[in-house]
Amino acid sequence: MHLKRPAAGLAFCLFYLASCFTNKYVLSVLKFTYPTLFQGWQTLVGGFLLHISWKIGWVEISSSSSQFLSFLPYTMLQKSSHVEPRSLCIKRVLILLVAAGCLPLYDPEFDTDGYFWAFVHLLCVGAYKIYHKSWRSSSLSDSEQQYINYAFSVLLLAFASHPTGDLFSALEFPFLYFYRFHSSCFASGLLGFLLTLHTIKLKSSTSSGQYAVWSFLAKVITAGLSLFFFKITVNVPIACCLLLGGFAEVLLLYAERAGA
Repeated sequence: MHLKRPAAGLAFCLFYLASCFTNKYVLSVLKFTYPTLFQGWQTLVGGFLLHISWKIGWVEISSSSSQFLSFLPYTMLQKSSHVEPRSLCIKRVLILLVAAGCLPLYDPEFDTDGYFWAFVHLLCVGAYKIYHKSWRSSSLSDSEQQYINYAFSVLLLAFASHPTGDLFSALEFPFLYFYRFHSSCFASGLLGFLLTLHTIKLKSSTSSGQYAVWSFLAKVITAGLSLFFFKITVNVPIACCLLLGGFAEVLLLYAERAGA
């Protein structure tokens, strides 16, 4: 398949790689295992930079979208007119669930906390997908939806940091006052924002199939290079689960973009 917009696609792959590597360095090398604080920081930086970009004219966000309390009535104005065939949706979800379910069975580095947060992430993404399909916010652009997502994510993660114990446990982090930790956290927020901008740009300039190909390519490149930079234990069943999950995710992504 001929890939259109190679510059935008390559930039997307580059920022995807850099963002994932930075996050993995903080989480697995420095072992800052406090996801509510780390994700909260990233969304806070992303929201702040997106707000600044809106103010200086880099992105377009309507004044209605910037009003936080107007989110629900504003996005529920139009019911979704696109309904994906149920059989196709079920097949894609089943493939993803099979891959996710088999992964912990063959993972030689099984970690309960890691899979717990992966499960929470899966629930949140699933709830968002269901909401997005049920109440299609067609009047909102991708940047406006991202602006609202940032706002809600910052609040939810801030409130979740205390019940999970992350808020006070992070005070005992051994690298809390080290420059490499501060610089890595700053880089993660900045790279995450740049990845968001290039994702929006790539979505708006390519078809659903093209975007799915670029997304899959970015993940393959990142996964392949991770083997050379990080300590990762991979066996044949794990590799098969990851490939199967990636394939299912691409199918879901393609269906979502095709139905947009």
